[in-house]
Amino acid sequence: MSAVEIPTARSAYVAGHNRHYFLGAPFDPIPQDVAVDLVAAPEDRSKFRYVVTPNVDHVVRLSSNRMLAQYYDDAWISLCDSRPIAALAHAVSLDLPLVTGSDLTARIFKTVVKDGDVVTLIAADPSIVHDMELAYPKVHFRSHVPPKGVMNDPTALQACVDFVAAEPARFVFIAIGSPQSEKIAHALAQRTDASGVGFCVGASLEFLVGTRKRAPLWMRQTGLEWAHRLASDPKRLWRRYVFAVAPLTQLFVKELFSRQQRRA
Repeated sequence: MSAVEIPTARSAYVAGHNRHYFLGAPFDPIPQDVAVDLVAAPEDRSKFRYVVTPNVDHVVRLSSNRMLAQYYDDAWISLCDSRPIAALAHAVSLDLPLVTGSDLTARIFKTVVKDGDVVTLIAADPSIVHDMELAYPKVHFRSHVPPKGVMNDPTALQACVDFVAAEPARFVFIAIGSPQSEKIAHALAQRTDASGVGFCVGASLEFLVGTRKRAPLWMRQTGLEWAHRLASDPKRLWRRYVFAVAPLTQLFVKELFSRQQRRA
């Protein structure tokens, strides 16, 4: 991508153009290169803004609980983290580039984060913080590990928000799962004393440091990463995958009907 194209893409995005709602969730049709450029040099560094990466699980959850919609609607950038969703979008002539949270996180630490940068981590386990500090010894990490059940614990959730807002950091990685990560990011975006760019990235830090193994490249490229994840953690994931099929199908049928009505 040329040096001329990137500022053009950034200007169009900042103006609020091109966001699409598909299957009830917002998606910004920007490729990984432009997304990285945007987060590396945000237009306004004085306020906190955040990135979400909806996948099938997020979309299905949103369909049954619209109270969560504000966390995604108010995100600065919303990227498609699902090959099935990207494929369904393609079927209705909508281009949603696949930008997974894991790939985005790896790209940021490889090409954007610099020695001496301050990075805040809201992590699910102290071992993740330890592994990140070992992997990136020249990055200054601030870390907070909240208790389980943050979503329904206002005190613990507020502690996460206050921790991030207390000291400025260039990037904030909120890696405690959805939708609690998005809820924390949304609360931070309302704070006038919070700054930096936040990422709601699920297990991306664990993939980054090797605690969890990603699928081989060929499986990722052929859309079979879900199968690798299921085989790696079947007890936790089988229900999520099996019970997401019917709701996703229903959402797509509803999407088709809605598009037909608009055309009519």
